[in-house]
Amino acid sequence: MDALETIFTRRSIRRFKKEPVSEEVIEQLLRAGMQAPSARNTQAWQFIVLNERSLLHAIADFHPFASMLNEAPSAIAICGDKRDEPHEGYLAVNCAAATQNILLAAHALGLGAVWIGIYPRENRIQKLSALLHLPDFILPISLVAFGHPAEQKSPADRFDVSKVHYNTWGG
Repeated sequence: MDALETIFTRRSIRRFKKEPVSEEVIEQLLRAGMQAPSARNTQAWQFIVLNERSLLHAIADFHPFASMLNEAPSAIAICGDKRDEPHEGYLAVNCAAATQNILLAAHALGLGAVWIGIYPRENRIQKLSALLHLPDFILPISLVAFGHPAEQKSPADRFDVSKVHYNTWGG
């Protein structure tokens, strides 16, 4: 699948087969995440691979939009490392780029995946930090639940010309 086809056909998948994802494929997802651009090339991210059912269920219990973790065989927590980038805003956008790379790689590899927001919701940050025993300098930004898809979705054309401006707001 070429890059544009991957971008235009990727959809959020929330239903998964029980089949585990191989460590080799998980490494490819992590490599894709680490290829993302980052402000000043800080690469101030850390990744936590989650495949223990008890952890996935615990997240689904406190996060109002993470019920798919009850089915997903795995997830990746994308976290910002404040030691390498002290500005939360940059941590968030850098980790968002890594998250998108993981989502696109998952789709290109035939997996289903969905972005689960953590940052900036303080309750979610605190609960995930406690659950994963994160040190104070690690800020959880997002989760990507992934696995072999148990659903298929048609591509969605989200292009909206009314959101395009040239040179100035009215241009």
